[in-house]
Amino acid sequence: MTRQGEVFTLLGRAEDVGNGVQDPGRRLRKWQERIHPADRDRFDQERAAAAQEVVPLDTVVRARLAGTAVSYRHVRIQAVPLLHEGEVSEWIGSVADAEEQWRLRTRDRLLERAAGAASANDLPEAYAAVAGAVVPDLADAFLVFQLRHPGEAQLEDEVPYATRPETRTAPGVPHPPPVDADFALGALAKEAIGTRRTHLVVFPPGEPPRDQVSPQTADWLVRVQGSSVVLIPVVIDGRTVALVAGVSCLGNPPLGESEVSVLEEIIRAFQDPLRRSLELQSIRNTALVLQRSFLITPPHVDGGQVAAVYRPASTTAEIGGDWYDATVLPDGALALSIGDVVGHDLDAATEMTKASSMLRALAYTHERTGPAHTLGQLDQVMQGVSAVALVTAVHAVLRPRRHDRCWDVTLSNAGHPPPLLVPADGPAHYLHGPRSSDPPLCVAPRTERHDWQHTLRPGDTLVLYTDGLVEVPGEDISDGLRRLAAHATGLRHLPLPRFVTGLRAPAGKAGDDIAIIAFHAHDDSERSPEHRTGEETEFCQGDATNP
Repeated sequence: MTRQGEVFTLLGRAEDVGNGVQDPGRRLRKWQERIHPADRDRFDQERAAAAQEVVPLDTVVRARLAGTAVSYRHVRIQAVPLLHEGEVSEWIGSVADAEEQWRLRTRDRLLERAAGAASANDLPEAYAAVAGAVVPDLADAFLVFQLRHPGEAQLEDEVPYATRPETRTAPGVPHPPPVDADFALGALAKEAIGTRRTHLVVFPPGEPPRDQVSPQTADWLVRVQGSSVVLIPVVIDGRTVALVAGVSCLGNPPLGESEVSVLEEIIRAFQDPLRRSLELQSIRNTALVLQRSFLITPPHVDGGQVAAVYRPASTTAEIGGDWYDATVLPDGALALSIGDVVGHDLDAATEMTKASSMLRALAYTHERTGPAHTLGQLDQVMQGVSAVALVTAVHAVLRPRRHDRCWDVTLSNAGHPPPLLVPADGPAHYLHGPRSSDPPLCVAPRTERHDWQHTLRPGDTLVLYTDGLVEVPGEDISDGLRRLAAHATGLRHLPLPRFVTGLRAPAGKAGDDIAIIAFHAHDDSERSPEHRTGEETEFCQGDATNP
């Protein structure tokens, strides 16, 4: 390639050999070899089109700097094709530096493409928006490593650990292998975290410095013929919370200064959205810890079995206030409850913990007063100490009848979806009192609440659930209720833990949180809970305490 701004003349026909020209085809090939491999196909297409139309060629490509093997710079080539006997015989034109022009245009174009990160609901969505802008324009692979303990001081010999929430590769580049919870970053990452500065390492294709990167990453770089890795720390409020890695693969030349500079600008531009996403994730994680701490392991009950499950909403930006509970009362009766605090934030989760813990205490200390009285007491307390606008709940007390293995059930419903009874035989159906359900909690002072009774026979199953199980946006809830009853009827032959997990929506399909708790009355053919296999017990408890 000629020097900056220099006019060049290049013969373009191999047929000119023997006409006083020393192999112009070879000169053309050597000239094209100076162009970055990723730009050659485009350049050849643009040159062929200009030659066919006999119009000037005006394009920007990366050209290898003289005297180097891997350093490139963006140049603007403007050339005019000259005809000889109806064919292009040579090009006359000039080469001008276009590095800053390319950087500015690329930055603006990729920032626009990555604009979705600004409105992302969570970190994976934000990272995915940035990755979609970066690959393949700036890098052949884009990886995000989110630190497990951001901001903590690293000892000299301490290894940083991270998850990898986003990986994007160009066509033809294999994905790196998945990482587990104990994935340790390498020395290069540790240095980038400590200095909070970008680090670029360049190496021969497929020969990464194994002392600088993790073993898994090194093996992958060999497989994809990587030639460079740049690590850019994501620094928020003075803490390195993540590392962004851009990689050149398939033997392509390493990332240059301009590519690294544009990548840094994109990451800086979206630090505020990333900060918001991190805050949302932190709030959600805190709320989930609260929720899970109140999702009890179902107790063992003589003559029956309890199983429960909880699944968070698939929209990770939302936090629900669902809960369930099961308590064996002092007189041996079983108290079941399920509820939903309005809202999708940390406040809702906090109020859920208040409501569930107070309901358990009231049920335990007022065992003989009935569910309606217990819910009335909870309503009065919540309106006095809580700012929550609305809580729905079902509270039930089940007492065994020793002579016939049946259970007397007393229920009270505060504006919640009706309990579902799945009988030993016959279709499942919903339990309703003599009147419609009472109003939700926290909507009116001193609301009169009512009990009603039902009998569970051996082999029957009582199911309490939250509305996320039956509500579908744009659909009448009655459709969801009919669907649940039919589904439960088809599953009733399963052991209770599998029955309960079979009712919930598939992973990723839940638009709202789902909580389910169920009680199954044993018949003579069934073993008591204390004689269940270890697998059944683990399934039930694990599903309840580790949603």
